Amino acid sequence: MESARVVGGLARMVHDVGLAEELAQDALVAALEQWPETGVPDNPGAWITLTAKHRAIDRLRRVTRYDRKLEEVGRDMEIRRQAAEAELDDVLDDHVGDDVLRLLFTACHPVLPTEGRLALTLRLLGGLTTREIARAFLVPEPTVGQRISRAKRTLTERRVRIEMPAPAEMGERLSSVLEVIYLIFNEGYSATGGGDWTRPALCEEALRLGRLTVGLVPGEPEAHGLVALMEIQASRLGARTGPDGEPVLLLDQDRSMWDRLLIRRGLEALGRAEALGTLGPYGLQAAIAACHARALHAEDTDWERMAALYRVLAHVAPSPVVELNRAVAVAMAYGPAKGLEIVDGLAGERGLRDYPQLPAVRGDLLARLGRTEEARAEFGRAAALTRNERERAVFLARASGPVVPGDGRAVAEGAARGRGEERGTEGSGEG
Repeated sequence: MESARVVGGLARMVHDVGLAEELAQDALVAALEQWPETGVPDNPGAWITLTAKHRAIDRLRRVTRYDRKLEEVGRDMEIRRQAAEAELDDVLDDHVGDDVLRLLFTACHPVLPTEGRLALTLRLLGGLTTREIARAFLVPEPTVGQRISRAKRTLTERRVRIEMPAPAEMGERLSSVLEVIYLIFNEGYSATGGGDWTRPALCEEALRLGRLTVGLVPGEPEAHGLVALMEIQASRLGARTGPDGEPVLLLDQDRSMWDRLLIRRGLEALGRAEALGTLGPYGLQAAIAACHARALHAEDTDWERMAALYRVLAHVAPSPVVELNRAVAVAMAYGPAKGLEIVDGLAGERGLRDYPQLPAVRGDLLARLGRTEEARAEFGRAAALTRNERERAVFLARASGPVVPGDGRAVAEGAARGRGEERGTEGSGEG
């Protein structure tokens, strides 16, 4: 989690994202070598940053155009006094000119194609692996690796400076920035792989970046809509896992554990988005999330309103994942047969071919219709597709245990982890 901050500070020095990432990795290796003997320092982030900056200076001194490079990064003070305490404080605790946010807007520079912006930012700022990013985009891992490499090379070749865009350019990059922040949040909210159901630190970082972005563009309704969505979703993190880290599905959660402060902040942000104009995709998803937040008990959820909101979202930002989520809401509002009609219509979608939530949702709807053996087969398919160990355990339990026609609990969670094409969407079960 320190990596993005270190890379951001180094990129500001050397004006090369690829080199900054390499230097940061060298510093992390030095920490792994030295800390077992010397102990972990009181401020690990500052230690890593200082070590990386020393290596950056050594690197610059070895190049043939040393004087020119020193002039570009400010040789009089910033380089020669790099070890000063005040400078370290500035690198680690900068607020308005936050290095991480500066790096975020740079990674979303218009010289990069949209897919390159998203992949690079998730790698540098979200700390996600190539595999995790591939799952987020529903594309092969080699494709993601190529996107990241090309994006780094383009930024270097085009001499893109690590800086905040001018006000006139802010809107041009904002949509990519918001998209990336939300994908980072989604990976924290429901991890695509590993043994943890959630990665709260990623959610916290996404929320921090979202709040900073709103401060920069307070007149943009979609920025407020995204923050509203993340605040409301984050309010449920503490209730989404049991004592041993096992998943707790939405309709089974103890709603007294939901963070009412985050819900209140989310509803206030949604109100600001509504006051600024027509809701866009993030604002609509926040309105869907609000349907859950306003229901003190699961049976109070307004599924009909949710289904209507998903119909609007499908018109504004059509994608197969949005349709899958709409199917969940329709099933909860009007019965499983209606939802199954929509799900079956998605069977040929290439983007959902390896997407575990599609068979999971279908399995639950089949179970509710009493089609037990077909339901077991669908949950088995979902278990084979997911890379998250906690989620696999849920699916395997449904595949091997008694499949009793239920009330939609697995459906409500099933589509919740949707990440469609290049825009993540939270499902109707989790908003």
